[in-house]
Amino acid sequence: MSLEKHSLVKEFPEHHHTIRHLKMHDMHFSKLFEEYHDIDHEVFSLESGKTVSSEEYLETQKLRRVQLKDELFKLVKKEEQAQ
Repeated sequence: MSLEKHSLVKEFPEHHHTIRHLKMHDMHFSKLFEEYHDIDHEVFSLESGKTVSSEEYLETQKLRRVQLKDELFKLVKKEEQAQ
C-alpha cells in the first residue's frame, strides 16, 4: 500500500492562490488549516507505523481530516465566489 500525505494544496491544486490568501488573511481558516495539517501528519505517521495507536483512533482521525477538508473547501469556494 502506498502512503502519501494529503496536503490541502495537493488536494486542491487549482485553488492554491486562494488557500494561500486565506491562510494569511483569515484567522478562522488559518486555524482550521493548521488543525488539518496536524491531523494529516498524524494520520501519515500512524499509517506508516512510526506511531502506534488503535485502529479506532486512526479511523476517528481520518474522519476528522475529511470533515476539516470539507469545511476548508467550502471556505475556499466562498472566498472565490466573493471575488
